[in-house]
Amino acid sequence: MDKFEIHEGVAAPLLRSNVDTDAIIPSREMKTVGKTGLAAGLFAGWRYLNAAARALDPEFVLNRPEHRGSTILLSGLNFGCGSSREHAVWALKEYGIRVIIAPSFGAIFAGNCVRNGLLPVALPEAQVIELAAAVAADPQVRRLTVDLQRCVVEAPGNLTFEFSLPASQREMLLKGLDPIALTLESSAAINAFQVADRQARPWIWID
Repeated sequence: MDKFEIHEGVAAPLLRSNVDTDAIIPSREMKTVGKTGLAAGLFAGWRYLNAAARALDPEFVLNRPEHRGSTILLSGLNFGCGSSREHAVWALKEYGIRVIIAPSFGAIFAGNCVRNGLLPVALPEAQVIELAAAVAADPQVRRLTVDLQRCVVEAPGNLTFEFSLPASQREMLLKGLDPIALTLESSAAINAFQVADRQARPWIWID
């Protein structure tokens, strides 16, 4: 997993509430159990006029020229609600999204984001709308910067908004570690416990 420290990118406003995981990646688009091959199905119900033919809807935000190459998604309340499918995060990441900024997230979805190197930033709805307005004139030039080291989002016009993330999740992203790798950082303490426990309770250990 790549480290996430500071990211600057084009921001696309998808300011809808309750964007569920079936909208992010419809079940018909989940044709693999791996993490690749899913980007084309991202927002398939909204992104295409005809999903089967992959005919793009020019009005959908990610298809507009000014939002080409977007890596930051601005959205509404309860983003990622619905089913727990991890494919939703895989599709977003493969497409190129690195940060989602919304007032709130589905809990399982937010956890899946962190475990896959995608940063979920929770900000008040008014601030999300303010960020969208700050970049609207020229998204390709007026980019957002998300700094996980300082836990701030910066936008043109000297806008700076602070956010928070649980310490363990922030550490995972900053170090580029999945939960197993993060646990293994404590391998010395784990091994020491096992040695002591083997001496204290030898009858529970099978050699």
